[in-house]
Amino acid sequence: MASKNNPPTGRLLTVDQVAELLNTSVRYPRRLIEERRITFVRIGRHVRIPESSLDEFITAGVVEPLRPHTRRAA
Repeated sequence: MASKNNPPTGRLLTVDQVAELLNTSVRYPRRLIEERRITFVRIGRHVRIPESSLDEFITAGVVEPLRPHTRRAA
């Protein structure tokens, strides 16, 4: 996630936009914010999620496939 030395970049997305991009209900991004599992920005009473933070969150959850196990001939 972004740190104080490396501020988030890109567009600031609303919770509704993040939910749409993740193809989830609005409850999921709100829970991510509440649990502080994603970087967010407060602008007054509004909450926005930087596009770069969403990209980092998605990348952190990527699971690479296992390579097929091949048998060696005896």
